[in-house]
Amino acid sequence: MFLSIFDIFKPGIGPSSSHTMGPMVAAARFLSALRGGAEPEPGAGQPAHLTATLHGSLAWTGKGHATDRAVMLGLLGFEPATVDMDAAETALAELRSTGEVTPADLPAMRFDPEADVIFDWGPPLPGHANGIVLRAFDVAGNLRMEETYYSVGGGFVVTERELSDPPDLHAAKAEAGYPHPFGSAAEMLAMAARSGLTIAQMKWQNECTITPERDLCARIDAIWTAMNGCIDRGLRQDGILPGGLSVKRRAKAIHAQLQDEAGKNLAHPHVVNDWLSVYAMAVNEENAAGGKVVTSPTNGAAGVVPATIRYYRDHCVGATDDGIRIFLLTAAAIGGLIKHNASISGAEVGCQGEVGSASAMAAAGLCAALGGTSMQIENAAEIALEHHLGMTCDPAGGLVQVPCIERNGLGAIKAVSAASLSLRGDGTHFMPLDNCIEAMRQTGRDMSEKYKETSQGGLAVNLPEC
Repeated sequence: MFLSIFDIFKPGIGPSSSHTMGPMVAAARFLSALRGGAEPEPGAGQPAHLTATLHGSLAWTGKGHATDRAVMLGLLGFEPATVDMDAAETALAELRSTGEVTPADLPAMRFDPEADVIFDWGPPLPGHANGIVLRAFDVAGNLRMEETYYSVGGGFVVTERELSDPPDLHAAKAEAGYPHPFGSAAEMLAMAARSGLTIAQMKWQNECTITPERDLCARIDAIWTAMNGCIDRGLRQDGILPGGLSVKRRAKAIHAQLQDEAGKNLAHPHVVNDWLSVYAMAVNEENAAGGKVVTSPTNGAAGVVPATIRYYRDHCVGATDDGIRIFLLTAAAIGGLIKHNASISGAEVGCQGEVGSASAMAAAGLCAALGGTSMQIENAAEIALEHHLGMTCDPAGGLVQVPCIERNGLGAIKAVSAASLSLRGDGTHFMPLDNCIEAMRQTGRDMSEKYKETSQGGLAVNLPEC
């Protein structure tokens, strides 16, 4: 098994990696298939009309997550990593006026934003809670092509065929020459012991298989630059977040208070928790506003890892740029294990798969940056994940605002606590990380659909009367 650091940490736009980035990617893949990558239905003419049907969580919380807008952007040729929001808004306005998309190397096709994005609130598709079916019809209304996509968290998208017949990633990556293709935490620790390398060093050598070593450092630095830039943008903004809940941005005001108190010897020791929270809140307020973020491993949990790195850089003794690289490489290794063996999708396993996974990644990364051993790093990840087990995903109004913004701050605090506890020990502990990941998978499987990003239970249905 090997997921690149650039798969785990990738640029995109808010508010959701699964509900915004994923559908954009699915729409782009569908256009590519239309261009000749897939066999059309027999007898069908050229594509003249497109529709998109959203199922499961994509339907239930699609309006709050702007999923319909994301589908439109994908069909207009925009991609999450490179989208220019000004150009996107212009293109959306034109689409609403003309009811037509004109992708490169394809004929103009009818697409009515109001009628051709269909929200199906019935049972989810069998493959995953986040399903989208894209269809193309010819001018006579005959089906030319249909494809089902699943947005499986973190911006990852698979077709129904890919989901039902997944490749053996572990064997494939080993055969491809990855020097350390660990598919579990136990394998990771065993390979580290045999090689004498740290987890970050093993991850670096794996990355060098697909990215030239001369480029790797700059690309990793770019991840942190984007994360840190998002924190700084969030700390400068105020006002009300979009969506109708009238949730105020708070990061700027809290940050101003913390800056004012700095150096006055007035703060309690626990004020460091406020710094962690404000860094995370800044990111997730930007995400909730539809701004540019870095999946870590998802948009809904995008504040945990950046906040913990910022804490390391600004508040820990002896922090270095190399320490940040070690942090990111280690965090990506843990995130890859969780995704491979369980899930990072809130619609599949609840928020334990999003903020829980992010907290485990951040705990491992911080432990590594502070000089922890491989066993201590694995212990840190396990502690953080263990204490998110069972966490539900019940966003109010289908928006990533309540409880998501504050929850990222608490995830970062737990990450720091987990790293600190692990560093106080020798790495030996009762519950292995692999078992904890499996417990998360089982808990998600057994969790009621009401609590898996459907806004049908919990906080989402216990709102104040206005």
